[in-house]
Amino acid sequence: MTALDAYRHELDAANRRLISTVARLSDDDMRAPSLLPGWTRGHVVTHVARNADSHLNLLTWASTGIYTPQYPNPDTRDSEIEAGAVRPAKDQLADLEESAARLAEAADRMPLVAWSATVSGMRPPEHPAWYILMRRLREVEVHHSDLGSEHFSWRDWSDPYVEWELGDSMLSWPYEQSTISAVVCGDRIWDGLGDGPVVEGAARDLLGWISGRSGGEGVRVRDGGELPAPPPWLTQPAPPGLPANPPEE
Repeated sequence: MTALDAYRHELDAANRRLISTVARLSDDDMRAPSLLPGWTRGHVVTHVARNADSHLNLLTWASTGIYTPQYPNPDTRDSEIEAGAVRPAKDQLADLEESAARLAEAADRMPLVAWSATVSGMRPPEHPAWYILMRRLREVEVHHSDLGSEHFSWRDWSDPYVEWELGDSMLSWPYEQSTISAVVCGDRIWDGLGDGPVVEGAARDLLGWISGRSGGEGVRVRDGGELPAPPPWLTQPAPPGLPANPPEE
């Protein structure tokens, strides 16, 4: 199985989980605050739907060779989220389902060679088209937890997503803003990260802390002391130097 196959499998499952949660939300639930400052749950759901369409743009670019930006510009992205956030829950759910289906159908139509095409989002670096699926999986899993629903939190992220994302987070580490010197996860060690203590924990706990989605539960400073705040997460949307072809899992 290639990473492409694995990402598609996990993305399909993540979409089903998110849709199941959103289907439980009432209009009042949609207007309630999410875990993201300044955003209601309606903002989060609308963002995830528009993000599906934005990744469809990147698949179009990869499959046709015609430059198609992920978003026209940041202002358009933000205004679409604001406009969509106030919609009734049933409209939000339908939009979420339909946008996910459009992206899945586009992925089904992608010629195999197109997955190796180079694309880029709103921020560098460029990356091969197969990594679009990992970026989309990230959006679905992380923003699902951002809804602040009793049905799903960062503790419920899928095991494969946690493993992939932790590794990619370390490959994209913001060294100049680092607050720690090393991360230890079982027999895996990422060192030379900067100044600060060595932190250790299970993969899920580490990713929850690194991503800012937890308060650091389960993450320990090796020599004792207070756990620092994590540095900014994913200052770039893809690790540098990804191979053109999807790696084998």
